[in-house]
Amino acid sequence: MRGDQSQAPLGSTYHYFPGGKQQLATEAVRHAGGSVARVLRKELEAGPVPGLRAFLALWRGIVVESDFRAGCPVLAVSVEEPQTDETPPALAAAAEAFEDWERLLTEALRTHGAESGQAPGLAALIVASVEGAIAMCRAKRSMDPLDQVAQQLEAIIAGALGRPA
Repeated sequence: MRGDQSQAPLGSTYHYFPGGKQQLATEAVRHAGGSVARVLRKELEAGPVPGLRAFLALWRGIVVESDFRAGCPVLAVSVEEPQTDETPPALAAAAEAFEDWERLLTEALRTHGAESGQAPGLAALIVASVEGAIAMCRAKRSMDPLDQVAQQLEAIIAGALGRPA
């Protein structure tokens, strides 16, 4: 819904978000990060590959349903938030979201047989690959990058768990 259609007074954003745009961005990132973490937490119980597939399906739905207009707000804040001497709250929230997703993936990988030292790097690779693929999908207006990344990540995970791809 566009702002002029909401029937809310123009200044109401500042009523609900006294910190203005910065607070709104921070809350959006926290909400997105928490939503993804809940999906991951649930799906990773079945293993890293089902968790990966749920992670991919979540973003696929968002990108496709928005006709390639929407992406990940966590990534958006990470690349668009201006750098200052102090870390902006939205950027700190983005870092927390990425760390949470990586922690969940690391735990699942270790639980299902990945080497303890390999799991954190693999978790970072998964998050970075999926986030980058989402950006590529939007730019290309195609889901091909996400499909290609999914195939490669599944093979890497299977190898890390000592299973055939």
